[in-house]
Amino acid sequence: MGKQANCQVAVSVHAVSDAASCPLNWRLFLPREWADDTVRRRRTGVPEDVGHREKWRLALDALDALDELAGWGLVPPVVVADAGYGQNADFRDGLAGRGHAYVVGIRGDMPVQPHDAHPTAPAWCGTGRRPRPRYRQPPVTVASLAAAAGRDAFGEVTWREGSRGAMTSRFLVMRVRPAGVRSRRLAQAAAVARHGRWDGVLPEVRLLAVWPDGQDKPTRFWLSGLPDDTPVPELVRLAKIRWRIEHDYRELKHGLGLDHFEGRSWTGWHHHATLVTAAHAFLTEQRLGPKADTPASPSTRPSTPSRTC
Repeated sequence: MGKQANCQVAVSVHAVSDAASCPLNWRLFLPREWADDTVRRRRTGVPEDVGHREKWRLALDALDALDELAGWGLVPPVVVADAGYGQNADFRDGLAGRGHAYVVGIRGDMPVQPHDAHPTAPAWCGTGRRPRPRYRQPPVTVASLAAAAGRDAFGEVTWREGSRGAMTSRFLVMRVRPAGVRSRRLAQAAAVARHGRWDGVLPEVRLLAVWPDGQDKPTRFWLSGLPDDTPVPELVRLAKIRWRIEHDYRELKHGLGLDHFEGRSWTGWHHHATLVTAAHAFLTEQRLGPKADTPASPSTRPSTPSRTC
């Protein structure tokens, strides 16, 4: 998932592989001051049923709009997003509720409980409300928890070949329980809806942290909703694959003019983004097609016939 920061702000969903990537869906962010301004809405042609929605909700909307892909056998195996989305407990809960596995960036200050922490309740005296189980120790940040494991706990992983050789660093995976007020409320609501009560246990996910050479502490962090048996190199590859989306944005903006739109029309922006995306998809398809006849590549045609004007 990406985010355009310019005169207009948009949320985008991309199809990404190790070899290529391309935007699939866009959602234009409407600030609250625009959503509540009748004159602005009329002048720019904002549809009546469109209002202000937080960016994380737009991202989930965009994913929901791709449900048609499931009929084509193109269900995404995992959703990857940066910390702008991953830090949000509602966004992660929305992904899990839709059945999407995920690897999302988070900030180092996210509070968590260690996986082996257990909520307890004091003995009930027999009168009054029965005490609820809760974690007696305060949560810690993912940065402090990862650092406390020590540098020796981090293993070397190579995730891809870059322009200057193999890209390698030291990573650690550990199980944690995201804490914080919103995480607790979501966990409680889910447990009550499913079982009629909550035992105070926070759901468990995996934390991925990187401690680069030359640094005195871990520097970046991700949460994963993938199965526990997912190999660490695969987790790292998925966490790092967002570089393809950044590559998309550089090409979309600087090569194809995504940020050149200067209009003030809701329809105009969507037309512009659609044409830029189509141009990007065409260039991606051309790059993937074989360029010349060789013994190993007998076809000079791309996988999909294309016309040029």
